[in-house]
Amino acid sequence: MTSQTEMPESKFVQVIVASRRARQLMAGAPPLVDNPRIRKATRLAYDELRKGALEYSVPEISNPEEDKEKKRRRE
Repeated sequence: MTSQTEMPESKFVQVIVASRRARQLMAGAPPLVDNPRIRKATRLAYDELRKGALEYSVPEISNPEEDKEKKRRRE
């Protein structure tokens, strides 16, 4: 896994990263952007992600076909 700061291409990854950050903000974490204009945690988290203030990592799947074969063998 490598940590990244640029906006992910996948909308699914964007939602996951922003939602985890929103939970942190709701728990009392300080914002990572200066002078946030938005008070809602979800919007602020997405703004931080869009501006590259968040550092996140996405696990890499080597080959999806291999994963399917492993699941079949377990069943």
